[in-house]
Parts: sequence; C-alpha cells; structure tokens
Amino acid sequence: MVIAVGQDLPDATFRITTPDGVATRSTAEIFKGKTVVLFAVPGAFTPTCHKNHLPGYLRLAEAIKAKGVDTIAVTSTNDPFVMAAWAKESGATGQIEFLSDGNGDFAKAVGLDLDGSAHGMGLRSKRYAMLVKDGVVSRLAVEDAPGQAEVSGADAMLNAL
Repeated sequence: MVIAVGQDLPDATFRITTPDGVATRSTAEIFKGKTVVLFAVPGAFTPTCHKNHLPGYLRLAEAIKAKGVDTIAVTSTNDPFVMAAWAKESGATGQIEFLSDGNGDFAKAVGLDLDGSAHGMGLRSKRYAMLVKDGVVSRLAVEDAPGQAEVSGADAMLNAL
C-alpha cells in the first residue's frame, strides 16, 4: 500500500558516505523536527534523473529552502558509492543530501518500489517527491509515466510550498 498524506514515515535506514566511510541514517534522524523535501529517482545517472530531475532541484534549492524547507534530499536504490559519485559529478554536494536505499527497504516500506527487472534494472524506486514535516507526509506526488519528472519536479514542489 502506498503511503498517504498525513501518515508517518516508516522506520527505515539509509546509507550515506562520509569522510570516514559509509554511515547509516535513520528516518528519525533525517526527518524528525524538520521540514524535508524528499525526491526519489529510479537510478542515479539515468537520463531523466541526471538531466532533468536532479538539476531542477539544484537550480531551485535556494528558493525551496527559502520557503521553510530545512533539507532537500534525494533517494535511489543505488549503493552509497554511486550516490556519492552522483553528488560529486552533479555539483550537488552540500546542497542536496544523497540517501542510498540500496536494498529498496524504504521504497518498499512506503509502497513506492518498482520492478525494473524487465529492463535489467532489478528493484528500483518509483519517481516521486514528498514534503515531510516532522516525519509526517504532507504532500506526495508520484509520476504516472516513466521518463517524466513533472509532478515530482522541483518547479511543482516549489509551486506547492
């Protein structure tokens, strides 16, 4: 079942890279007491994710944060090393948090996992964006069609804030 507006985020663990190696961060650590825009992509460096979805959030990061957002984060089922490389390559380090959901545990827990095995991609996350206030989903926009980042894009999120 897909998580709905008004529901608490489930307990899950993401992985991130730090100067000391890979570390874990729980949903409580990321979302408790904060307003967070979380957007999810099927895969780092994939065409829509890399050329459309992430760049929009980079371009509008200051404007989104000016609306009271503490953190902008992106999650994908890629491993933390790929996510760190994507952050570095895109110039997003320090502006957007990159959260690895390598096993898809968070994607499954919120009901937004995607079976990409027909395309050789295995378990992935659907493309979506959510606004989370103190751990509670206050806005959720899930893309209907592959290759699009419209309702989950940065422009749509900024307009909703």
